Amino acid sequence: MANPYRGEVCLTVDGVDCAMRLSLGALAQLEVRLGAEGLLPLIERFETGQFKADDLIALLWAGLSAAGWAGSEADLSKAEIAGGPMVAARCAAQLLRLTFTLPESGDD
Repeated sequence: MANPYRGEVCLTVDGVDCAMRLSLGALAQLEVRLGAEGLLPLIERFETGQFKADDLIALLWAGLSAAGWAGSEADLSKAEIAGGPMVAARCAAQLLRLTFTLPESGDD
């Protein structure tokens, strides 16, 4: 079960509920992987909907791997995400939000 107070979000990958969270190391790797000029441009890319599918996979993989998921980005790109791309994007947005804020009461 994901703990939103730790910045965790649950994503169901190939039928398995997996926690995601973004550590500082995961964020640093994500910046490099996506060619972002810092965290703010990276967050803005997702907030404004200017992200690509590859960006989404990279963000989800960073969150999964920081929480202990053993698969690769290639594994994730072939995996079935419960709810499809819309749920994946929603989970990615929630992951970014919880990484930098506390969850709202009654949320999650």
